[in-house]
Amino acid sequence: MGYPTKVRPTIARRCKKATPLTSCFERLLARCRSASLQERVEARLRHHLYWQMLCLSRHTVTGLLYTGGQQLHDWTGDYRLYSQGRVDVNQLFDVTREDLESMLPEGSPLVVAMDDSILRKMGKKIPGVAWRVDPTGPPFQINFVLGQRVLQRSAAVPFGKLGQARSIPIDFVEAPTAKRPKKNASEQEKQAYREVQRQKNINAVGLGRVVLLTEKTQRAIRLTVDGRFTNRTVIKQLPESVALIGRIRRDAKLYAVPAGELTGAKGGRPRRYGARLPTPEEIRKDDSIPWQTVKAYAAGQVHEFRVKTLEAVKWRPAGAGKVLRLILIEPLAYRLREGGKLLYREPAYLICTEAAMPLAEVLQAYLWRWGIEVNFRDEKSVLGVGEAQVHHERSVQAVPAAAVAAYSFLLLAGIGAYGPDGIPEELPDPKWMRGRKPRPCPTQRLISQLRLEAWGEQRPEKGFCGFPAGSTQRDHRSGVNQKPQKPLSPLDSAAFYARNA
Repeated sequence: MGYPTKVRPTIARRCKKATPLTSCFERLLARCRSASLQERVEARLRHHLYWQMLCLSRHTVTGLLYTGGQQLHDWTGDYRLYSQGRVDVNQLFDVTREDLESMLPEGSPLVVAMDDSILRKMGKKIPGVAWRVDPTGPPFQINFVLGQRVLQRSAAVPFGKLGQARSIPIDFVEAPTAKRPKKNASEQEKQAYREVQRQKNINAVGLGRVVLLTEKTQRAIRLTVDGRFTNRTVIKQLPESVALIGRIRRDAKLYAVPAGELTGAKGGRPRRYGARLPTPEEIRKDDSIPWQTVKAYAAGQVHEFRVKTLEAVKWRPAGAGKVLRLILIEPLAYRLREGGKLLYREPAYLICTEAAMPLAEVLQAYLWRWGIEVNFRDEKSVLGVGEAQVHHERSVQAVPAAAVAAYSFLLLAGIGAYGPDGIPEELPDPKWMRGRKPRPCPTQRLISQLRLEAWGEQRPEKGFCGFPAGSTQRDHRSGVNQKPQKPLSPLDSAAFYARNA
């Protein structure tokens, strides 16, 4: 079918304009340099990151090579790029973090969300792949799937006056579990397994990545997590510059801050925990504790949330030295369809390790945590992270991390080209979407714009031999370059080989 006749010439004219998204994307790629790598290896890595966004087939290494027109060349160097450990993923995400921090006001904290996820796999022999609980399974039945567990951190870039923010991944690592020894293993092997199990615990890995982040940035960090990371392993060892905002159970045992009383009737050491407080669920149902109304941005608009808070509480998993703030959030009402029944979600129970933090900032920072779920959705469904069919231990870790880094570059390039809430206008919107501008710009829209800028001028407007049409032959001494410009990603190769990857 194609576009109507009146629209098609407009697109053709816009293809010849400047390429702001591609320019911003290439600017980020140019910063991915390492002193230990050869120039041709760096160029190959930058090409792979660029082809990740343009790939029309499955996002395997083969699919990337088809996108770049390299199907008739030797692929050894492309696969060794990952298997020989030549990709420094931390250096890629350092570029992302530095560019992201340059967009934030001076002195503002860095709001970071951390969560884990599973990349589905089919091969049982792939390093790091094991049977894991399916998070999308029904609540009445536990299902198991083969998958690779990964850990990601995403930082929020606020924009607008309402409190909107865009989450951009700044870290992505594999978090495999320890391999269980055989039943007849020796006691020494079992002891070694328990030690590796403690080291590869998801909470220990997450804490290590947070500590690494504090060593690279001078900003205060507000870390938002779910109940998996709200435990003694993480909270007790958090650096001083990190304030954790996480969910706790509704029946958590809380204590008041002691007022200097002693442990025994005849004296003794000062008490570390005061009187026992009601559980978060009991506090929510207690009418003597008033509700407060706090405005925060969520789900496309500003809502008025009803919350209860206790500013000074203690929780044993956090340690006696941590004074926490408890926040209870009443669920918002919603309807599945217009005129439908009014429904509610479950209430949320939060703690914040920085008791003096304003209530509105705590609530807004936690609501921004939803951005990491959007990142996971885009990475799996749009970019095909985890589809690469590699079996080397280094490749299994580096290939999906490099794809996520390319995704971060795309989001940063979109902000640099169109602003945090801008949307490219070169491609016309479908009829159902006209008049509705989602903020921020969807990932698929940025990918479409990048493809337009990369392939928009690859049309039959040149001469038969590849030289510019209508050009006059000049002497080679005049300095005029008559050689045809070779595209970095030829459209015919990307389209015709899309099914072969």
